[in-house]
Amino acid sequence: MADPFEVRMRFTTQLQHLNASVNSAQKAALYALRYRDMDEDLHSCILEQLERNNMNNRANIMYFIEHLCDMAQRENHPEYVRMMQRDIMRVVDAVAPEDGSGAANVKVVLNGLQQKQFLFPQTVVELEECLKERDVVTAHPALSPVPASGVPSKATTPHGGKANGAVRLDKRQIEQRIEEDRERHKRARESIWAVGPNNDQELEKLWDEVSEIGEDDYLGAEEDAAERYRMVEVE
Repeated sequence: MADPFEVRMRFTTQLQHLNASVNSAQKAALYALRYRDMDEDLHSCILEQLERNNMNNRANIMYFIEHLCDMAQRENHPEYVRMMQRDIMRVVDAVAPEDGSGAANVKVVLNGLQQKQFLFPQTVVELEECLKERDVVTAHPALSPVPASGVPSKATTPHGGKANGAVRLDKRQIEQRIEEDRERHKRARESIWAVGPNNDQELEKLWDEVSEIGEDDYLGAEEDAAERYRMVEVE
């Protein structure tokens, strides 16, 4: 019999190292289903990591939840789906706190869960109404309001931490978030087109349209952030 503490620690490690790849999400989901007799404990790990980690990791865990529900349904273990439904508000609060960061990620996953009938449409509508009050994100969902100069305001800590409800991500975290979102967008486009002799060219065209990250991306994001920050201060 597996040691519950070891199972919990290994699952926690997998959650902490999730990225935008399908493989990482599926690997963690398979692990959770392998130890389905500990589903309540592993579900609590998901909630804990959502509430303790940075915004990038929270977004990855949010997308992982959809994978877990998919696989749990196929494996005839609906308990993970039921626990997600029960604690969906806690999940939303963790991924999209009141400072507005992360709201876009939540909306994408909520819509996916609704389409797969893991959440009732009315539940999603109510959650999206709640998110409207928090949706003060900038051009990129991972970037919170900061001055155009790039220097953290009084609301942020020197290390990019949280103070007075604001979150400041450093350049590395912003780059990671952009890359992971680009990867998800590519996969979403792939899922639209069944790869075959008639649409290979169209698929390649869609991939080519995704540009590389440049300095203009950072400048534009920070300018949009500064503008939104000024609007929030006026309000």
